[in-house]
Amino acid sequence: MQRRNGFDGLANFFPGYFALVMATGIVSVAVHLQGRAWVALGLFWLNIVAYVGLWGITLLRIARFPRPFLDDLTHHSRGATFLTKAAGTCVLGAQFALLTPWRHVAEGLWFFGAGLSVALSYTFFTSITLCEPKPSLAAGINGAWLLVVVATESISVLGALVAPSMEAAAVVLFISLCAYAVGAMVYAFFATLILYRWMFFSMRPERLTPDYWIDMGALAITTLAGALLVQTGSRWGLLQTLAPFLTGLTICFWATATWWIPLLSALELWRHVRGKVPLAYGPDYWAMVFPLGMYAVSTFMLVRVTGLSFLHGLAEFFTYVALAAWVIVFAGMSHSLARFLRSKAGGRGVQSSIP
Repeated sequence: MQRRNGFDGLANFFPGYFALVMATGIVSVAVHLQGRAWVALGLFWLNIVAYVGLWGITLLRIARFPRPFLDDLTHHSRGATFLTKAAGTCVLGAQFALLTPWRHVAEGLWFFGAGLSVALSYTFFTSITLCEPKPSLAAGINGAWLLVVVATESISVLGALVAPSMEAAAVVLFISLCAYAVGAMVYAFFATLILYRWMFFSMRPERLTPDYWIDMGALAITTLAGALLVQTGSRWGLLQTLAPFLTGLTICFWATATWWIPLLSALELWRHVRGKVPLAYGPDYWAMVFPLGMYAVSTFMLVRVTGLSFLHGLAEFFTYVALAAWVIVFAGMSHSLARFLRSKAGGRGVQSSIP
């Protein structure tokens, strides 16, 4: 997307690296729903380390390199990637809610994630509206824009999970319902622009980056949000009234997410086989892992609230696919990081030998 491997030094550190937290968290939830508790817990603890570490890097970058940070935050293409911080926070909160007894931590992460989502979304929209000169549609838009949808729907997902244990459950569920509706509407706006860009502008293979898998992932998390609202309906009368409507919408979103998968797979093959784009690690590949894991989780939940048990095998299949993708991308990241650290160590050695 923007940088080859994301490890270009603190000043240019990739702002969307919290997609690692999103991907690790949702794969953990998927294997938890499949019944593999030890794998889920291992990914959970790893995710805590990644989350704390990435916040440390972010705060250090703000302190030492505020100008590059602000340039990224207000950039047409890179600005949306900051929303991985909000979505990652809520996904980690979902892990706390589902895998641990520490409900208060999950509740705190919901408040923090919701605040981040609102602040970063409005910063992104305001920046790209007021910036001059504006880029062309082909240069300015990419799949990362749909992180606005993912971050908004993550408020709904975690809200539905923590609301039953909160005193103001009705208020939290109302906010979750509104976030679900807003995310769905924003998806319609942005997906239309992305498809228009695909169909009427030249698309070079290197421009068809893995973050376009969020086209599917945004619908998958919308499906999950709808299913959780239906499941939590007994806690609030309005959700009980809306249950048939929400169920219909949820099936619609899941079906459309499913529709995306063959198309995105074909385009990925075209990118690497016909377009000869080499398979090399980049942080935007976490934006491919997350949708695969989210599709598995949303399918598990769709089965739970609709009784469509014949879809259970599909959910299990995509859990394996997402877990395999996570392992491959994590290995690529580890190799890339090791190579970056070796190059830095070598650079210091050369400098120390100069009189």
